[in-house]
Amino acid sequence: MTAERMHAASAESTAIVDAVLDYSRRRMLSDFVPLDKPQTPEELIRLTGGRTITDQGLGATRALATFEHVLAPACLSTSHPLYLSFIPTAPTMAAIAFDLVVSASGLYGGSWLEGAGAVHAENEVLAFLAREFGLPDSAGGVFVQGGTIGNLSALVAAREAAKARLVAAGKELPTRWKIVCSTEAHSSNKSAAKVMDADVLLVPAGEDGRLHADGVRAALAEHGDEVCAVVATGGSTNFGIVDDISGIAALKDEFDFWLHIDGAYGLTAMLAPEARPIFAGVERADSMIVDPHKWLFAPFDCCALLYRDPDNGRRAHTQHAEYLDTLTDADDFNPSDYSIQLTRRPRGLPLWFSLATYGVTAYREAVSATLALTQRIAEEIARRPELTLVRDPQLSVVVFERNGWDRADYDRWSDRLLDTQHAFVVPSSHAGRPNTRFAILNPLTTFDDLVGILDTMK
Repeated sequence: MTAERMHAASAESTAIVDAVLDYSRRRMLSDFVPLDKPQTPEELIRLTGGRTITDQGLGATRALATFEHVLAPACLSTSHPLYLSFIPTAPTMAAIAFDLVVSASGLYGGSWLEGAGAVHAENEVLAFLAREFGLPDSAGGVFVQGGTIGNLSALVAAREAAKARLVAAGKELPTRWKIVCSTEAHSSNKSAAKVMDADVLLVPAGEDGRLHADGVRAALAEHGDEVCAVVATGGSTNFGIVDDISGIAALKDEFDFWLHIDGAYGLTAMLAPEARPIFAGVERADSMIVDPHKWLFAPFDCCALLYRDPDNGRRAHTQHAEYLDTLTDADDFNPSDYSIQLTRRPRGLPLWFSLATYGVTAYREAVSATLALTQRIAEEIARRPELTLVRDPQLSVVVFERNGWDRADYDRWSDRLLDTQHAFVVPSSHAGRPNTRFAILNPLTTFDDLVGILDTMK
């Protein structure tokens, strides 16, 4: 029967597994992985021959060939050393390989009952990150899909904690909750507020691009108990800027508020000793996120959400239903209790395997090397008369202008770089002026690579 054929171990299944593993092996170990580029819908229809989903199926050989030769080349290789836009990814060989193991093992990571071993390994990674960020040993959390889900889950927990605090004090709840963040904060925080039906109080960043304590203090003084959370950014996406976390955290001595750190991109920099002073005050946060699929060299998609007091997350997110009684009546640590996701794969396992394989020192050295390369290329940009460094980099994002260029010039240049498979560097802007940027995360990116891109702007 067809149903049994799809699931049973057989000669056909063996051939499928061998073909997929062979492709994966070739892709992972290739000395040359192209950047590739998108195609139009019409071109993809032409190249695939119309429909790939048919009643009888294409067969594994043809389906894999369609992916390898048509679909995959229409997807950018985000782990390529010359993918320098947005925030790249650069998973280690060990992490990529183990991602196959996670999928092959049929693991569920939502409860201790169903995935105790996987949850134990994930929790070891979360405990390591909590120590790095200065949280107490009692801190904990969960790996979720990405920064948007992480921020939303943390802010929902913040709102529930604020509700409990006001009820305990005999105070009325506000008609609308408010979340304080910088005008430079990631858009996911505004998205989370929209989902929560809360208001965002945008505090202007300083000339240095950072959110400072004085603006936050004014918002807290004006809105008081209506504020359920203050969000500080630990490395903005556009510039890699870290807010004045120390100053904002010190406000906890004056006001009772939940401090959340959105460190999706930049918090990883704390693994490098030279960057730790930038993040002073993080240890006072009530929650924080960091995305391992960015600078911690894990595959998509993976965000680590940490709570100072995990019970706050559990009280906000535990789902109750008769079929879940077996889980909720026990005292086990169930990851699904700490975010809005019930069903989850153990997405922290590839990071666990990579850390267990290579050791933390290798990670520290890789992050430090990235920071050093960023400073070196920034100095190169500053010395070139045709270029202007918009701001000295704080982490690993370098933003610069080509003097005399308008947006159309940047667009043509960027398109040419990708069309020739030289690099993926897209235009950006700041204060109404067009620019471009290098987001440097991949340890395989070299100074000569970056200089070669700058040379195309002469």
